[in-house]
Amino acid sequence: MASILIPRRPVGIIGYGAYIPRYRLPAREIARVWRGGQNSENLPIKQKSVPGPDEDSITMAMEAAQNALKRAVISPQQIRAVWIGSESHPYAVKPSGTIVAQALGITPDVSAADMEFACKAGTEAMQAAIAFVGSEMADYALAIGVDTAQGRPGDALEYTAAAGGAAFILGPGEEAAAVVEGSFSYVTDTPDFFRRAHQLYPEHGHRFTGEPAYFHHIRNAARTLMAELGYTARDYAAVVFHQPNTKFPQKIAKELGFTREQIKTGLLAPVIGNTYAGASPIGLTAILDEAQPGDRILIVSFGSGAGSDAISFTVTEKIHTIRDRARRTSAYIKREVIIDYATYARWRHKIVMH
Repeated sequence: MASILIPRRPVGIIGYGAYIPRYRLPAREIARVWRGGQNSENLPIKQKSVPGPDEDSITMAMEAAQNALKRAVISPQQIRAVWIGSESHPYAVKPSGTIVAQALGITPDVSAADMEFACKAGTEAMQAAIAFVGSEMADYALAIGVDTAQGRPGDALEYTAAAGGAAFILGPGEEAAAVVEGSFSYVTDTPDFFRRAHQLYPEHGHRFTGEPAYFHHIRNAARTLMAELGYTARDYAAVVFHQPNTKFPQKIAKELGFTREQIKTGLLAPVIGNTYAGASPIGLTAILDEAQPGDRILIVSFGSGAGSDAISFTVTEKIHTIRDRARRTSAYIKREVIIDYATYARWRHKIVMH
């Protein structure tokens, strides 16, 4: 029988923050270029966030982490681990974690590393931070999920591959605004989505992306965690699933017994696209921005290749104290600046000149 993971000492989120670039590429603009505008009014993704020419995963991780620090109100040097989950680290050989740790004033007495597991790299970093604090190896650890995301020009992925990130400072349960109840991971070798070294864009496993990959892993991770905790969907105020599109999270939510109201706050794909490693973590920040003490929250990520992390939280009274110390996720969503496809292609280096 599966066994869920529960930290030895209570652990929770003492600070959180998000970052979403202000620039947005409308889906109708992509359709205009690649489909001649056909069916552009019926696209489920309305727009996606795009990094500016001076932004990458490190700069986005920085702002998300700064917001988390504002809410946590601890000295940066109290943090003993910085882990960044992403599939778009700026360097192939040079950790993002050390740059962020240095810029935040956390170094040198700290563990720093980059994590990769496609779109669940962010929750992978969160689980490592939970374990680090829960084992009493440290009092505070910083976990970040962030991506600039890539998509082949004209590919269906280009409509959804967006940018953004979320950061969480995990600390002792008595200081937390949301306490971890338990987590569970479900992983198999499923070739649904991949990119080999030196390839510019990822490849789809097409028929593997739905049932053998996304649905199978999320279903098993969520059901196992809820069953062992003794909960059902009715016990949760809110839930956030990985959002590769608008259809998948709504379909699995219905299958698991969650209502549209329970997923509404965390369903950000229609307005910012799929932020990959930041997708479900950003959704969690949006939920925390609105949560009330006593609310139970479930986050279930998915990473191609394939695996899913499910983590259950209970919100405490401290949410009222920390929430307004930093910019809310909704504020980042609202400050949009629309760009055209040519600008997007230039900024994202999709025009290659020899």
